[in-house]
Amino acid sequence: MALVKDVGGEDFHQEVIQAEVPVLVDFWAPWCGPCKMVAPVMEEIAGDYEGNLKVVKINVDENTDLASRYDIMSIPTIKLFKGGKEVENFVGAQSKEDLAERLQEHI
Repeated sequence: MALVKDVGGEDFHQEVIQAEVPVLVDFWAPWCGPCKMVAPVMEEIAGDYEGNLKVVKINVDENTDLASRYDIMSIPTIKLFKGGKEVENFVGAQSKEDLAERLQEHI
C-alpha cells in the first residue's frame, strides 16, 4: 500500500488543513522529470515518519485551483503544513536528507 495519498480540491481541506499531524504536500505533474525523482523520496519520508507526519501529493494539472492558491510557479514544489498553516516551502527536487533535516523542527 502506498503511504503517499493523492489529494485534490475536494479533500484538501480535510486531509491537509484539518490534519492532526504536520502534512508534507508534493505539488507535481506526471510529465515532470524531477517530480518522478522526488516520488520515491516522498514514499521513504512517509514511511520514516509514519504516525508523526502525513505525506500527500497534488497533481497540478488536475488541481489548477490549488496550484494557483498556493502560488505554485514551478514543480516539484513541496510545502509543509502544520496546524493548517504553511510553515516550510521547498522548490525543486530535494534529497531525503535535506527534507528530513528541515522537517525535524516541525515534528
